[in-house]
This record gives sequence, C-alpha cells and structure tokens, in this order.
Amino acid sequence: MGVPADYVEAARRPIGVVVADDSYMIREFLALALGSTPQVRLLATCSDAKELARAIDTYAPDVVVTDIRMPPSPEEGLRVANRLRVTHPEMGVVVLSQYAEPAYALSLLGEGTGGRAYLLKERIRDRQELIGAIEAVARGGSVIDPRIVDVLIAARVRAANSRVARLTPREQELLAEIAAGKSNGAIAESLVLTKRAVEKHVNAIFSKLDLPESPDVSRRVRAALIFLAEEGMPEEP
Repeated sequence: MGVPADYVEAARRPIGVVVADDSYMIREFLALALGSTPQVRLLATCSDAKELARAIDTYAPDVVVTDIRMPPSPEEGLRVANRLRVTHPEMGVVVLSQYAEPAYALSLLGEGTGGRAYLLKERIRDRQELIGAIEAVARGGSVIDPRIVDVLIAARVRAANSRVARLTPREQELLAEIAAGKSNGAIAESLVLTKRAVEKHVNAIFSKLDLPESPDVSRRVRAALIFLAEEGMPEEP
C-alpha cells in the first residue's frame, strides 16, 4: 500500500511562516535567515499584533514566529500563541524571548506543549536551531530552550526548599502583612479578622518558619526577612 500523494506533497512543500517582532533589526535578520532556507516560505513580516492578525487571516501560515514583547501589550506574543490554540489549533508557534523567564514558559505551555516552541533570541544566531524549531512545531512537536529548562528546574528546587511554601495561603497573606511592617491590630483590620485569630496565625507562622522566641532579635523581623528573601523585595511605587 503506497503513501497517499497528498501526504507526499504536503511533506515536500515549504513550511509557510509569518514573522512578528517590533524590532526592525530582528525582523530583517529573520527575513534574511528564513528567506534563504528552502524548507521555509516566508509569507509576511509584522511589527505588531494587528499586523500579525491580518497576516494570519490572509496567509493562514503553518507556523508563526513571534516575539513575546510586542505592541500593544508586554506579553502580546503569548496572548497570540494562546489564542491560536482555540482559533487555529493546527498552527505552530515559535515564541522568541530576550530573557529566560519561567513564568512566560509556563504561560505558553500551560495548555500543552504540542505545536509550541520557546527560544531565547540568542539562539536565532544559529539558523539551524530556528529552522529545527519551526519544523518541529509544524509537525505538532515542541522545543524548549535548554536555558529555560534549567531555570524551571531551579525554580522548582527553590520552591521545594522554601520555608514560606510550608505556610497556608492565609498564613502567607499574613506574613506579607508582617513584612509590610503592620501590627497585629492593623493586620486584623486589613484582612477583616479578629485580633485573636491574627495572633493564632502569627504563632503558627513562627512555628512553621522555625523561629523560636529570642531576646535578641524580633521574630516578626526575622519572619519578614525570610519572606523578602524568598519572594523578592517589593518594587518601588
């Protein structure tokens, strides 16, 4: 039994690709790299989400290559990738990012890895890595930059070793209030609790954080330092 002719034709034809990036230099680089690759047919280059939406409607590409940060929103590339899961489930997406940000990877891959790739922009210097990612998502496969994997693993290890993670969501909420310098009375008012309930939560927090009473250092200060060390210092308003 032979292979159907239409399947052979589909396998031979170039992969139709639309590129979107708000950086002119990146667009030109991608256009040059993909335009000289026989496996790929570059259909359009776009500078923002509106242009990308029009190109998708016009050309129905096999794969979209998009930057994460693109007008009109800082995470527009992710929005497009997640929206295409519903509107064009067969369309592959390669997301490019300047940074190894685990939250972006989780957002992109949270509904499944099929047909999705996440590459750091430094990788596109190697044209074969980019072409490999395009070919993979066109087949319904996935590619995740090794540095992203390393960051995700490190984040998981930190979470496993986190003392703050031992706390219940309510206790974490109270600990954030403690770190903000609030008294038990102020916390009770802010979270609509009785002072006695706040005291019980605070004592539970001290216990779970292994903070015994000490005449030298306030347990509230030590608890706040633990919270800020693990959660990060709050940004300046």
